Amino acid sequence: MIKADTIIYEKSGIDACLAVLNEGKLTEFELFNETGTQEGNVYLGRIIKKIDLAEGKFGFMVNIGDEKEAFMNSQEKGLLEVNMTEGQCVVVQVSKTGHSEKGAKLVRAIQIPGTYLVYRPFGSYVDVSLKINNEEKVKELQDAVLKNVGQNQEGWVVRTAAENVDINVVIEEMQLLREIYENIRVKARSATAPAILYAKENPLFDLIRRYKDSLTKVIVNDHNLESKVSSIFNGEVIYSKDPSEEYGVQDMLQLAMQKTITLPNGGQIHIEETKALVAIDVDTKGLVARGDTDSFNKEAAIEIARQIILRNLSGKIMIDFAGSNEYRFMRSVIDTLEEALAGDYHGARVLGLSKAGNVEILRRRIGKTLLEQFSVECPTCRGTGRVEP
Repeated sequence: MIKADTIIYEKSGIDACLAVLNEGKLTEFELFNETGTQEGNVYLGRIIKKIDLAEGKFGFMVNIGDEKEAFMNSQEKGLLEVNMTEGQCVVVQVSKTGHSEKGAKLVRAIQIPGTYLVYRPFGSYVDVSLKINNEEKVKELQDAVLKNVGQNQEGWVVRTAAENVDINVVIEEMQLLREIYENIRVKARSATAPAILYAKENPLFDLIRRYKDSLTKVIVNDHNLESKVSSIFNGEVIYSKDPSEEYGVQDMLQLAMQKTITLPNGGQIHIEETKALVAIDVDTKGLVARGDTDSFNKEAAIEIARQIILRNLSGKIMIDFAGSNEYRFMRSVIDTLEEALAGDYHGARVLGLSKAGNVEILRRRIGKTLLEQFSVECPTCRGTGRVEP
């Protein structure tokens, strides 16, 4: 299970970064522009062009004010197919931020997240987080929300954080989220596209909720944010003028962008990011006896899980562990990897062994990898890592 005991937030101008630490190790990092396109933001966009897709389907390129045009599919589950023309305006939400050369992906079915609920104006049912194991509490929450559903069609998702608060607090948030959505509708009527109608809350608060069971300390360099964090977090809230420097985040980032990681036992993990997949090789360096390969691979699996989350590696991930590639020898290593990735916010799934004996992982892509955030492709080698003579 993924844990964190410290979160560091540092802002400089319109740019900010979030560093998540556990037992002194950097486990997660995000660099973002507070005024930029973020997943969850709602925009009034303008259709730039209609594009044909496979099997007679089509989509649209939409200007939402970002440097790259965003994509919206004409078909969306639960909604009627949209057929618009160039120049028309549409209210959309970012479902996936831009990646590499691609712009953001958009949806029309807006969702407004709160602390205890997610409001789905286009939905029609009430779901409760599967992480709430108390069946009586699940029923209580579901019944309470259903009782307070408005006359118009609407859907709700009850978040895990609702398990330990008074039911009236949850009901109050229902009205607050409705008001946020109504404000979006009002803004859309008078705005000129492209325009932002709703900005997702600072991701710091999402991290605080996500790691609430293990989090003990939040460090910020913004006094206004310090008071807001103190109002929702019972742990230690610290102000630091330069928290990244004070807590050694920059040094940890330098290590996190290296292709090779040396394990305590002397072995190494090599990580190669390509456009098609992420390749990870586990090398014993000849230091491990034949009978100790299993314990070596388990140690490597735990570190690989940490690196996947820290570097925000996503898509298809292939791992070549040391020693035999037969399932009977790899089963315990795969179990260790699954346990280390349990609870990953991006939903990493260990698929098992390929026919070639590599362990395969699929992980949802959200945002840029750590390497992409701090570097650009080399114009000489074009990403191969080799210099042309």
